[in-house]
Amino acid sequence: MQISPPKQLANYIKHYIFLENPEDMTKNLRLFADGNTGLIISADMNMRDGQDSNLPLSFFYGQPTKYKDLSTKGQFSLLAVVFQPYFFNLLFDVAAKDIKNEIVSASDILKDQLLPFQEKLDNKEDPQSIIAALNTYFMKLISTKNNPDSWLMKVQQYMLQNKGALSLKELEHFTGYSERHIERKFDENIGISPKKYSTIIRLHHFLSLMKNSTDQNSIASLSYEAGYSDQSHLIREFKNTIGLTPGQYLKTENKLAVNFIEIPFT
Repeated sequence: MQISPPKQLANYIKHYIFLENPEDMTKNLRLFADGNTGLIISADMNMRDGQDSNLPLSFFYGQPTKYKDLSTKGQFSLLAVVFQPYFFNLLFDVAAKDIKNEIVSASDILKDQLLPFQEKLDNKEDPQSIIAALNTYFMKLISTKNNPDSWLMKVQQYMLQNKGALSLKELEHFTGYSERHIERKFDENIGISPKKYSTIIRLHHFLSLMKNSTDQNSIASLSYEAGYSDQSHLIREFKNTIGLTPGQYLKTENKLAVNFIEIPFT
């Protein structure tokens, strides 16, 4: 279940995702980059990272540049709050580059402020009502903060509208700033370079084309439509970001979210 935030929060939150696993069994999951950061809220999740370390029930994840393999054991329900990429720097005054690829316990930043939402999940309350309460919480939180950098928002929208098919020279022309200034702003606010952000946008454009295509065997033609110079270029970026080939991704049955999939045991 994916739910959009109210208009007042759209500059801060991209969407909410509610996931529930009713099965009492171990699952292997993979989180990969989509250009955004996020917050995972749960009250009953037994999740471990790729080093087999326990993760907090609720945690923030910084801008991913590579996929993360996770595992869960037993039933769980969780809410993922997918933020706009500049969220951390704006609301918590934390440089995005400092938490790139990191997982941070929510309690380290928000103390016990998320406990009411964890309790609601534990009590199996309606996800829509929990998200409504989260909307109220985040609107109160942002009321004391500055508005997002309009320059950064315009650049982000320009890159999204062009499906990531932009060069740094084109960004320089659009913004009127030097390449170094643009890269510094991205490093501080988004955590990755504009080139890397473009790469992620283009890959997710390809994923949307592949999802909506009636011919699942036309990967070559879809790669050109997404702006790749050749199919081998696409496959290389696909494997670097997701750890699978496009064909293997298509065969993945349980796609929990656009960048969160269940992978089979090997």
